[in-house]
Amino acid sequence: MSTEKVSVELSNSEALILFEFLSRFRDSEKLEVVDQAEERVLWDILSDLETKLTDPFKPNYMELLEKARNEVRDEEF
Repeated sequence: MSTEKVSVELSNSEALILFEFLSRFRDSEKLEVVDQAEERVLWDILSDLETKLTDPFKPNYMELLEKARNEVRDEEF
């Protein structure tokens, strides 16, 4: 697995909102935004990642994405 790290900072409120969103997904296996604040936090994280990552803008992005998925995916999948 790649050892390169990317950091995203969240306020306590953002972290709490993200925690609730992910907990609901874990419990229901259904991704559903139930409050506009969840959408806002997700878009803000995406915006932050866009400023830190270069791979999404490379011509071989799909290959890099597949490699990353293979590195992170549980072995049983």
